[in-house]
Amino acid sequence: MVDPIFDYQFRLILIGDSTVGKSSLLKYFTDGKFAELSDPTVGVDFFAKIIEVQDGTRIKLQLWDTAGQERFRSITKSYYRNSVGALLVYDVCNRSSFEHIPLWMMEAKRHIEPHRPVFALVGCKVDLVGTNSKNGARREVPCEEARMFAEQNGLHHVETSAKTGLNVEEAFVLVAQEVYNRIQTGEYKVEDGWDGIKTGFNRPNGMDFNLLEAETVQSTCC
Repeated sequence: MVDPIFDYQFRLILIGDSTVGKSSLLKYFTDGKFAELSDPTVGVDFFAKIIEVQDGTRIKLQLWDTAGQERFRSITKSYYRNSVGALLVYDVCNRSSFEHIPLWMMEAKRHIEPHRPVFALVGCKVDLVGTNSKNGARREVPCEEARMFAEQNGLHHVETSAKTGLNVEEAFVLVAQEVYNRIQTGEYKVEDGWDGIKTGFNRPNGMDFNLLEAETVQSTCC
């Protein structure tokens, strides 16, 4: 029996204001490293990683990191349509980034239609919420408030730290598991002309491609 390199490919997009931590989140998820210095994303960056959902099905995640600045909005819109899920990212120490989440969610829904995307509300930089006034940042978005917003809008919610790795993988696995569940129930299916969900590829002649799985693919447009 030929084992699959991966069974499905899901395309996910990360959206949210500039500097909330989207790129750092992806860097830790794909490389297991925290980027002390991270330049603002210009246009769109691309990453990939293979994970397993609960029943062992192997999923290749195509991950698109979008620029939060308004001047790149026309570029990032083109990446919405072929996405099946979106991580709505905000900074727990930046109130305005949370207040803008409904706008990001509305924009994603509009461009991903007629498909119904899976959303996760992801709070970043919880490691900055310190216990002392000298080094700690002030939390501006209470966890309970974010959780209530998520429940009201049918979203998954998780708070993360790209510095410590707290809940980073969980944020992506939550979305992937929900997409897979919808495939199992028949709500989602592979469709010609839509890249949100694709079937995978088999491993020919028993060859092992594990080394390829760990590679992170990055590209920047513009």
